[in-house]
Amino acid sequence: MQASRAGSGRIDWTTLFLLTFPPLSWAGNAIVGRLAAGTVPPITLNAVRWVLAGLLLAPFAWRGVLEHRAALRRHAGVIAAMGVLSIGSYNALQYLALTTSTPINVTLIGASTPLFLIVIGALCFRERVKPLQVAGALLCLVGVSFVLVRGEPARLAQLDLVPGDLYMLAATIAWSAYTWLLRKQRPDVPLPVLLFAQIVMGVLASAPVTAWELMVQDQPLPWNGKVAAILLYVATIPSLLAYFAWDRAIARAGAQLPVFFITLTPVFAALLSTLLLGDWPRWYHGVGLAAIGAGIWLAQRR
Repeated sequence: MQASRAGSGRIDWTTLFLLTFPPLSWAGNAIVGRLAAGTVPPITLNAVRWVLAGLLLAPFAWRGVLEHRAALRRHAGVIAAMGVLSIGSYNALQYLALTTSTPINVTLIGASTPLFLIVIGALCFRERVKPLQVAGALLCLVGVSFVLVRGEPARLAQLDLVPGDLYMLAATIAWSAYTWLLRKQRPDVPLPVLLFAQIVMGVLASAPVTAWELMVQDQPLPWNGKVAAILLYVATIPSLLAYFAWDRAIARAGAQLPVFFITLTPVFAALLSTLLLGDWPRWYHGVGLAAIGAGIWLAQRR
């Protein structure tokens, strides 16, 4: 990432768009994943999504892959881990979560990523944890727990949770581990090259699971206008365009400010769910979002 080239910190309209576009895209991805439930198997949807994204990216990345092949070989283990955690695990688990959970729940749980970043950083990378980060992490935990129990603390005793919520928790942990690898061991190669290499590794790693899912489903992947639109969206906007916009946003605004814009994802998901799915937000979604947002704000304070 090129955060060092961020200017004086003043946010212009272009930077504001680059910061806002990815959360909107990821909220749309949650809506589309919900629409695909029952039509396209979740793990298959993830595999086809990234195969298409890789094919679209290949003309722009292939020359760089050849130029940096020595570095890619040298960091093959790290790139494989990144591909499995992000392409193979996070996205597949998110689509799997959306088969039983709602886009609002999924994006709210995903917004708790800073909590798991702190925990994984302290346990695996010996990162120093500051008191404000602990307080912020606890607030995030309260917000996520409130959403998981649907505003009814008595559910904690009954462990009456939707499976999709647990899948999304696992996805969030995988993404947090991927983020630490990206921060600590990112190979020094251009972004298109790194993304293409991760796609290849992630697709290869998920191929056996995808094949198993198709065998269990015992039905061919349906091909119609709805499926084509779903695949076109997930292969382009949240996979490629949002990724590049996020990279440019960090280069312009630095590494800290974009974290706050992640909390817009559940807000956009709530709006899109209401407009497209008729799925109105509940009061506990607002409480959870407020707690998560406050926790992230507190943890990021110097």
